[in-house]
Amino acid sequence: MGDNSLTSLRTAGAALGKKVRGKALTLVSLCAQSAAEIKAHGVSLTLGAYQWSLKTGKTPELPQFLIATKEVASVGVAHTIARALYTARDLILTPSNIKNPLWMAQEAQTIADEMGLSIRILAGKELTKFGGLRAVGNSSPKPGPRFIEITYAPRGKAKLAAALPHVVIVGKGITFDTGGVSLKRPYEFMTAMKSDMAGAAAALATLSALPELQPQVKVTALLMCAENALSGTSQRPSDVITQYDGTTVEIINTDAEGRLVLADGLGYALENLDPDYLIDIATLTGSATLGLGRQYAAMYTRDEKLARELVAIGEQSGERVWHMPLVDDYRDSLDSDVADLNHAADKGDYSAGSVTAALYLENFVGTSRWVHLDIAGPARSETDAGENVKGGTGFGVRLLLDWIVSLS
Repeated sequence: MGDNSLTSLRTAGAALGKKVRGKALTLVSLCAQSAAEIKAHGVSLTLGAYQWSLKTGKTPELPQFLIATKEVASVGVAHTIARALYTARDLILTPSNIKNPLWMAQEAQTIADEMGLSIRILAGKELTKFGGLRAVGNSSPKPGPRFIEITYAPRGKAKLAAALPHVVIVGKGITFDTGGVSLKRPYEFMTAMKSDMAGAAAALATLSALPELQPQVKVTALLMCAENALSGTSQRPSDVITQYDGTTVEIINTDAEGRLVLADGLGYALENLDPDYLIDIATLTGSATLGLGRQYAAMYTRDEKLARELVAIGEQSGERVWHMPLVDDYRDSLDSDVADLNHAADKGDYSAGSVTAALYLENFVGTSRWVHLDIAGPARSETDAGENVKGGTGFGVRLLLDWIVSLS
């Protein structure tokens, strides 16, 4: 058990889970005692046993986990969080010939129906104001982009929802990213791009767990779903689009598509939802991994108090974030000669792609308590190790759930 810290309990849980992965065994753990220990250890037990496959001819066997404790409620919490993480991983690992924006909408509808969540899905002409989502998603006109709004309110508190804190989570849902006309090169860079909707998956999975956890908070997730394809209807470098809030944007690099769909979601949230907290989560930039690798997400916010809270919750949950600077000196990189902004920080040479992407998004958040989570590093694992299988990790679900519950 190492030093018996939460980190050690998670490591032990993942090792035990892997030991029985794919086996119809019952494993009883006596490792965890307190509520926090049970949650950390129990979730990692389950994650270690996770498997996903489309192989035919054999139904995978599933282990059962029992934790010896009197803290029965904590076991239930661990089960709820683990199930949400399984949901996120299932969404991410589904191949993109199956997973398109319509499929994402159907999955969200199923979860909403099962969990009693309200849902609204927009497509086609209903997306007229969503200039970023359409510019990216119309490159794959069938089935085309989808805007998915899904909302949780505490049981029996629907009429009092206006008095509750309102958290809005905007998730990047690019179901596959070729880079568009600015095609990714070499092609190996493209093979992992079915996971480019990991932000939307984390947001949807978070909402799926809230009806069981019942935090006294209203939470809305906005899933910005599109495929960034290469076709005759793809946007081009030098195009000028109009984001949801009316900002005109010069397109420089069609492979910087995530910030375009997120900006529409942020603008929609400000105009229609009156959020107390506005969070976006996205596999946004490879630059975020250069300094932080795959163990931390890059977090951007001007709210120092909120940043400290999220850092602490990240350490407790096992999904760690690092507070990064919004460097105002880099803001002129977003200037454009023909529009209000350029979206790819084309001016100057600051070599700070994750920072300038965050600065771009900040143009659309007004005075809200905003946090940007660039999860490009920890959202995907390149190996089957620890809690993770190779592929999507579901990063963000534990962090968001623990933080939302803390607001109650």
